[in-house]
Amino acid sequence: VSAFAQLPSFTLGLKGGVNVSKLNAEFASEENRLGYQVGAWARLGGAGLYVQPEAYIGSKGSKFIRFTAPNNTEVEADGEVNFTTLDIPLLLGTKIGPNNLNLRFMAGPVISFVIDENTTFNSAYNQATDFDNYKDQNWAAQFGAGVDFGNLSIDARYEAGLSNISRSSTYDQKQNLWHLSLGYKLF
Repeated sequence: VSAFAQLPSFTLGLKGGVNVSKLNAEFASEENRLGYQVGAWARLGGAGLYVQPEAYIGSKGSKFIRFTAPNNTEVEADGEVNFTTLDIPLLLGTKIGPNNLNLRFMAGPVISFVIDENTTFNSAYNQATDFDNYKDQNWAAQFGAGVDFGNLSIDARYEAGLSNISRSSTYDQKQNLWHLSLGYKLF
């Protein structure tokens, strides 16, 4: 029985949720944006440790309300960035409790591939900046906690941008967001 308890377990599930994102940029005042995520996850592990790869489609971005131009003047201007991405996190975690009712903690890297980009900036942004030229992928780190109740899985995570997502040589931008998701274990 103890040898069987040490065998790795495998779980596969679907997930969906909401996120609140913001592009952190030193040159601008930005506001949060509400987004979504939907996809699949797997969990492989035993003895309290697990690896959890995921793949999901999500939306994220930010709204800008003013920015500092290269000549250090502050400009009131509206701009919005919306991304649809394919996110692939690879999380390492630990859990406390039995499989049907446990508390989990996880962390790991995530790579995001931009599937669709929609930017809208008024003429003040377009005349004074070049920061709306974005890369096709970026790296981030996720960490958070979750709870499993039978076949339901609830996660809360923070994602901190690690790479500059702008191609601009002047402006550095990193995507940061909070995730809240509900998952369902298929098996």
